[in-house]
Amino acid sequence: MWKDSTVAPETASRSTGRPPADPSAGPSPAAGSTGPRDPDPRVSVVVITHNRRAELLRTLGRLAELPERPPVFVVDNASSDGTCETVARVHPWVRLLRAERNLGAVGRNVAVERVTTPYVAFCDDDSWWEPGSLGAAADLLDAHPGLAAVTARIVVEPGGSEDPIVAELRNSPLSGPGWLPGPALGSFLAAATVLRADAFRAAGGFSPRLWLGGEEELLAVDLAVRGWWLVYAEELTVHHAPSRARDATRRREDGLRNTLWFTWLRRPLPAALRRTAFLARTVPRDAASARAFGRALAGLPWVLRERRVVPREVEERLRLLEAEQRRSTARRYVG
Repeated sequence: MWKDSTVAPETASRSTGRPPADPSAGPSPAAGSTGPRDPDPRVSVVVITHNRRAELLRTLGRLAELPERPPVFVVDNASSDGTCETVARVHPWVRLLRAERNLGAVGRNVAVERVTTPYVAFCDDDSWWEPGSLGAAADLLDAHPGLAAVTARIVVEPGGSEDPIVAELRNSPLSGPGWLPGPALGSFLAAATVLRADAFRAAGGFSPRLWLGGEEELLAVDLAVRGWWLVYAEELTVHHAPSRARDATRRREDGLRNTLWFTWLRRPLPAALRRTAFLARTVPRDAASARAFGRALAGLPWVLRERRVVPREVEERLRLLEAEQRRSTARRYVG
């Protein structure tokens, strides 16, 4: 199923995948001081792509210029536009993983299994990290062992405006322990987040059932149940030049289905009923919404089989976030 190119080995160790008992006990040993030409051994980058050769090449060019010089893994989800051949020729330093079918977000899981740095940064084929942000993210994760993930500020290109979702991240209603270096989050945006690789693996990574579209929410909650915290970090920046090669209607359909599945997989019954009723009242009344609800209903047997209601303290965070999401102008099932 896979064709896997080779790259120079990275160095790191694996731990238990759970936060330490006392997350305020102080920083873990940081990497030694490095000069501008020395690679930062703490972070790898994982990119998933499908039939976006031009955008991917631009992203890889940006990543190649980063002062951290991270190992980069590209998971090609069965592209038919010559992506693999071009990347192998133009960027032979990239570790290229070629899937025989489109795995969606699960392609990231495949790459993270091959990552040996302690932290992994995700970005999409139409986004890239600003120089210095990966090192700063690693510093935050080094200094705060109870953190699973740090999410960056997102700047939309070519204009350089701030993505509307950033205001919601910056003004998150959640509270957390005093040692948190930024606003606590209930979820994250994969293309703008650096995660602790062991925590990602131990929580199971992204669900194959969800494929793509809001797939982060389930993983984020499973991390929270395991005792981890997620934060927004203003000092980190990701640039996003939204690709025109996307099916907005399919993305909306998958996202709505996944929201319904997440709700019934993890929320208590009153909350699940309330959220489902709200979505039924507010989403566009069209064929895409009908298909999303139908596909969600078709998955009910496995949802009930795998349903694990979150503890009360995690549900309280979800309840606070739900109130904010209802007022959000950046979270709409449109397209």
